[in-house]
Amino acid sequence: MYSVQHIVETALREDIGPGDITTNNLVGPDRRGKGEIIAKESLLLAGLDVAKQVFTCLDPKIHFYSRYKDGNTLKDGDVALRIEGRLRDLLAGERTALNFLQHLSGIATHVRSYCDMLEGRNVRLVDTRKTTPGWLILEKYAVRVGGAYNHRMGLYDGVLVKENHIMICGGVKKAIECIRKNVSHLTKIEVEVSDMDGVKEAIDAGAEVVMLSGMNAQQIKAAVEFIAGRAVIEASGRIKKENLISLADSGVDIISMGELTQTARWVDMTMRVSA
Repeated sequence: MYSVQHIVETALREDIGPGDITTNNLVGPDRRGKGEIIAKESLLLAGLDVAKQVFTCLDPKIHFYSRYKDGNTLKDGDVALRIEGRLRDLLAGERTALNFLQHLSGIATHVRSYCDMLEGRNVRLVDTRKTTPGWLILEKYAVRVGGAYNHRMGLYDGVLVKENHIMICGGVKKAIECIRKNVSHLTKIEVEVSDMDGVKEAIDAGAEVVMLSGMNAQQIKAAVEFIAGRAVIEASGRIKKENLISLADSGVDIISMGELTQTARWVDMTMRVSA
């Protein structure tokens, strides 16, 4: 998994390349200045330290001032971050820092709107692996800032037997039996099912978590009644904001939504620089 440092350095190399041919021909190497990153709409802040790291990569001695931290709500006109350093570095890092802040704050703001709907309900909202390649740790961090939770980070930290696994193994029972022989007794097994036959097979085989994938309201109700506390129940697939409340009240324990990261828009922020 890429570190934040690696992601930031890669982004800077992509943008700056061999050098900023505009700024470097207009601004002397020792000229200093100030910058302000400003919210242009109401938003939930996420990625402030990532933005700082952008400028620190360009100048380790750069100075930052902020009264905010990730998870704070900003309104139009609020200054998220003040920066002092070499003008060349401020201008070279501007777009990359804003890209991180606008995207991650956009996810956090988007996710918070879902979490607000679920306030007071005994259900956990989680993300999926539907993330931008290379940005997984950042986007999943933004989900947490927004108030939701992470599903597994990747293929390495959680067993999830999906439709293709079941088909290859010849059934849920065979798949679970095979995995049980090879993983720690502390490892839970989750199985994805799409109908009541799959639910019954997963429970009979001893799955600790059952993912109800793409089921309608009647199917989910029947599955919840059948499972009756014998496994954690996750609802996933074709879940939209408009049916979130009814799903949360259906008795499932977890709701997973790719929409948390897939449909979040970038928030509007800008950076103003002065000499």
